[in-house]
Amino acid sequence: MEIKIWSDVRCPFCYIGKKKFESALEKFKHKDNLKISWKSFQLDPNLKTDTSISTIDYFVANKGVSVAQAKQMLEGAAQMGAEAGLTLDFENSVLANSFNAHRLIQMAKSKGLGNEIEEALFKAHFEQAKNIDSQEELIAVGSSIGMDSEEIEKVLKSEDFSYEVKQDELEARNIGVRGVPFFVFNNKFAVSGAQSPEAFLQTLDKAWEEFSKNNGGLEITQGESCSTDGTCD
Repeated sequence: MEIKIWSDVRCPFCYIGKKKFESALEKFKHKDNLKISWKSFQLDPNLKTDTSISTIDYFVANKGVSVAQAKQMLEGAAQMGAEAGLTLDFENSVLANSFNAHRLIQMAKSKGLGNEIEEALFKAHFEQAKNIDSQEELIAVGSSIGMDSEEIEKVLKSEDFSYEVKQDELEARNIGVRGVPFFVFNNKFAVSGAQSPEAFLQTLDKAWEEFSKNNGGLEITQGESCSTDGTCD
């Protein structure tokens, strides 16, 4: 059974959702019969990489909120991350466009390393304050999971895997994805946002039961997510 996950490595709820989903998988008895497909989704394609400003400054300048509101929003996400066993360092995270990171993800997927690159990029952005739009940093992240550094450099200097990123985003629009993370189970059931492990497990069981059926539209369970305009709530 296939599970498709639309995600952006700039999205804190995508990282949290990944951890909660993995917790559910540990209890799912059919986990060895699953195919996990990571899908690209840019929250803010027009964002310009700027290492001189903080994430809080960006929220204040672009989302129409006060400094206090921005801090409250990010503190809430950081608390959710802590509950999932993650450290989300918003104070030092680098404001960076994620398109090249998504191209690296697509390259890694072609080598069967989709989950590994997602985890490494999340850590680079949220825990290690790395610039995920930097060619040097992306080469280092890819190399850390066993990818060839020279091959990565060649890809990043070209337009390779740009098409695959855009196709994932087109597929997301076609099925009505409005925010990430967004999990689709067997093209039948969907979970939107960083749901609890119990909610994921319930959907896993339901999707497995319907594995051989195809009854049309998606049934969506809602949770915290980041919307297409970059708002996280």
